[in-house]
Amino acid sequence: MALAELASALPEYAKDLRLNLSSLLGNSQLPQQRLWGTVLACAMAARSPRMLAELEPEAREKLSAEAYTAAKSAAALMAMTNVYYRARHMLSDPEYGKLRAGLRMNVIRDPGVERADFELWSLAVSAVNGCGACLDSHEQALRKADVDRETIQTALRIAAVLQAVGTTLESEAVLAAETVAH
Repeated sequence: MALAELASALPEYAKDLRLNLSSLLGNSQLPQQRLWGTVLACAMAARSPRMLAELEPEAREKLSAEAYTAAKSAAALMAMTNVYYRARHMLSDPEYGKLRAGLRMNVIRDPGVERADFELWSLAVSAVNGCGACLDSHEQALRKADVDRETIQTALRIAAVLQAVGTTLESEAVLAAETVAH
């Protein structure tokens, strides 16, 4: 199982990450599509090749083809929109908020899965990417769709843990390469 491989790859100092990874993914109360769509989208957003390589095959197995594509679409779209909306929000000139974004976001209209699932994945990726404006927007859409706060919190916890796991794995790879070089 990819989850066990990933957990065992974490160093001892990251034991809390290992425990959180196992409990969040191994014992999740989320339906399989929501869980594995969140995992795939966040693994892509975390930019850790090793983590993505470990988790993607299980996500592909557990998701329908439509959900698999939609989760990847959420990660790709948020990679663009999180930068744009975060930057617009950070600018001190409020006039930028009145300008049309002019970015294609067609997948939002028809993501190929239940809209609430796509919104949940977009929210989780927005957490990884640190876009407060997008977090607010997706959280409001989820609440309007009657998604409870516990589900939203679970997606945020998955995003946080996967981001930390990816950062740790990539940092350890750099440190190991440095050790070999010296």
